[in-house]
Amino acid sequence: MKKIIAIAVGALLASGTGAALAQQDAKSLATGVCAACHGPEGHSISPVFPRLAGQQAAYIVLQLDAFRSHARGDPNAQAYMWGMASQLSDATMKALGDYYAAQKPAHEKPEYPDLLAEGKKIYTEGIPVQNVPACASCHGPKAEGAGAFPRLAGQHTDYLVAQLQGFQSGLRSNAPIMLGVVKTLSPEQMKAAATYAASR
Repeated sequence: MKKIIAIAVGALLASGTGAALAQQDAKSLATGVCAACHGPEGHSISPVFPRLAGQQAAYIVLQLDAFRSHARGDPNAQAYMWGMASQLSDATMKALGDYYAAQKPAHEKPEYPDLLAEGKKIYTEGIPVQNVPACASCHGPKAEGAGAFPRLAGQHTDYLVAQLQGFQSGLRSNAPIMLGVVKTLSPEQMKAAATYAASR
């Protein structure tokens, strides 16, 4: 982890920081600074950092804006993205969203194959007795997302689990709809739903 952070900081320093960061075009930012954590073309190798390739452009813009305004305050957001997003203009954020949305998404092999059946049920049907709606109702039958609803397919399973835990604990509060969705989910149910969604 320390090595990843050092690479990211080094890339930021190499970019000139501050205003220079905002002046770079989206592709240069994505292949330079952003790639240190999110990988080439948005294919990160660490579940600490989400895969951005094929992500919904509108969702990326919303998250970058939330990082810039500190509306998204989960620990990793504070540690990595508050500073990174602070110098981005609206136009640069939109361009980054468009860049990543145009990249070919990953196809994740199920990390916990024994949870696929349970995860499919949660994802497609929800859990009525716990007032949990079907994930597919917002993220789509193939987990590709739409607009402000993020793509989940191809994401790191453990990253998705961490986000669900963040919503449940209130550490991540910039998506109010999710606070109610995950309220009653158990850790095992979270992992099952995340496993299925990531494998689409």
